[in-house]
Amino acid sequence: MKTIKYIGLDVHKNSISISTADEGRDAEVRYYGKTGNDMDQLMKVFRKFISKSFELKCAYEAGCCGYYLYRFLTGNGINCVVVAPSKIPRKTGDHLKNDKRDSITLARLHRAGELTEVYVPAEEDEALRDLVRARSDAQNAHKKAKQQLGAFLLRYHIVFSGKSKWSKAFFNWLATLSMKHPCQQITLQDYIETVNSCNERVQMLTEQIRQLSEQSRLYPVIKALQSMRGISLIVAATTVSELGDICRFEHPDDLMGYLGLIPSENSSGDKQRRGSITKAGNGHVRKALITAAQAYRLPARKTREIQKRQEGVPKKIQDIAWKAQIRLCNRYRHLIGKGKHTNVAKTAVARELCGFIWAIAKEQPLAI
Repeated sequence: MKTIKYIGLDVHKNSISISTADEGRDAEVRYYGKTGNDMDQLMKVFRKFISKSFELKCAYEAGCCGYYLYRFLTGNGINCVVVAPSKIPRKTGDHLKNDKRDSITLARLHRAGELTEVYVPAEEDEALRDLVRARSDAQNAHKKAKQQLGAFLLRYHIVFSGKSKWSKAFFNWLATLSMKHPCQQITLQDYIETVNSCNERVQMLTEQIRQLSEQSRLYPVIKALQSMRGISLIVAATTVSELGDICRFEHPDDLMGYLGLIPSENSSGDKQRRGSITKAGNGHVRKALITAAQAYRLPARKTREIQKRQEGVPKKIQDIAWKAQIRLCNRYRHLIGKGKHTNVAKTAVARELCGFIWAIAKEQPLAI
């Protein structure tokens, strides 16, 4: 029978620090050394352990280096887990931190079973997630470009007299502007072209998401979620690509907690203190769902757009979507009627929206 050797890996761009821990609570945890972030060098070290009949169990923290190491090790038959950095137990008052100590801590806690694994998406799912995040980055750049153009116009007290800013009429008006100095005219034109360029980038990425999501194994769930009010293609693609297999959550409360939509709490004894939402977990989905929740401020009804999105969707999922709309529209009005701020109402609706998303995902599981 093979002996298990637990390995903690502190992974960086150019290096990997390695520590090992043998089976047994009292066995010593040893720092093995540091190697380059090169898979050939790492496998050379691991082959030494494997030749001595050790079964390897590796762990490293999730971070900017992604899941390449995980996929490489599991592809070579080596057990590996990626752990959540925020959930690694830390000693109070311990202010010493370096690569060696981090790798030793990972090896020791992995042996004790005190590390929390993160969900590793399939490569295809991660690719769609990257595309969705690229669109989000493009939107942020577009917003920033509009702010810069608006600030430039404000400095020279140039005010648009029309009703709607950033409309076609607004850009036609911009084309008629003539600045006093050539430098100002060049600056104005550059800001306008930047805004147009960013807008084109957002539209291009949106179309790519529309086309490529249909080729993804995630598409049945993306299609099903769009039967709900407020959940367009982008919101559905963001939710599913970020969460992956939603069915891995055993209960909708687990999904709500994962997205940080549950209230924080600091209660003790007879005193109960509940604060704002925890904002833990995935902020991309949380932001998308709170945006989607704004659609429930209006009375429940099946618009032409919703009916179009529901074409080809199973009747049971359509029923869940309609039940969600009735429930959440009433919930929003109830909270506003109690004097709650609109942001509080939207957040509460987004939390309940998670439950209906979970129910739809259960009815439309992903293809393996």
